[in-house]
Amino acid sequence: MFGLLFFILFTPGASEFICMSSDLEMSYTFCDSTPHAFTFNLTPCSTMNKPVWKAALTWIPGSDITFLKIIFQVWYNGAKALHWKEVLCSGADDEYAVCGMLKGETIATTFDIKGARIEFPKGNYKIILQGFSDESENNMVVCLNFTMIVKQDIF
Repeated sequence: MFGLLFFILFTPGASEFICMSSDLEMSYTFCDSTPHAFTFNLTPCSTMNKPVWKAALTWIPGSDITFLKIIFQVWYNGAKALHWKEVLCSGADDEYAVCGMLKGETIATTFDIKGARIEFPKGNYKIILQGFSDESENNMVVCLNFTMIVKQDIF
């Protein structure tokens, strides 16, 4: 059993289900072929009643995290809906737990996702999350491709 879990966790291209319910289905894959030590969970698995999503992240980065730039892109039913860039770690006055982590150290954290207060229309969402260890976006340290299927409108 442990061998199967290890294989799934570290296999590039393997799809991981985050959650499935009557109104929401979420999963992710890695964008690259590099093996990653990464898990992500989300509760509750619902878009009903504007829940506050609690996310749990465990990650063992393959390089030191002294600088981290995140690019977040969202597509809704095939159309680009959001493109957001943010420097999370710059080496000075960093506020996130991931900042300053060394290659091989385990990051285990929980956080709220504010976007859970958004009323998501029924449809298919593709969310690409890329993390770079340089300003020029040449050295990618993580890339995730999330699929979110909202099964019913809540308006």
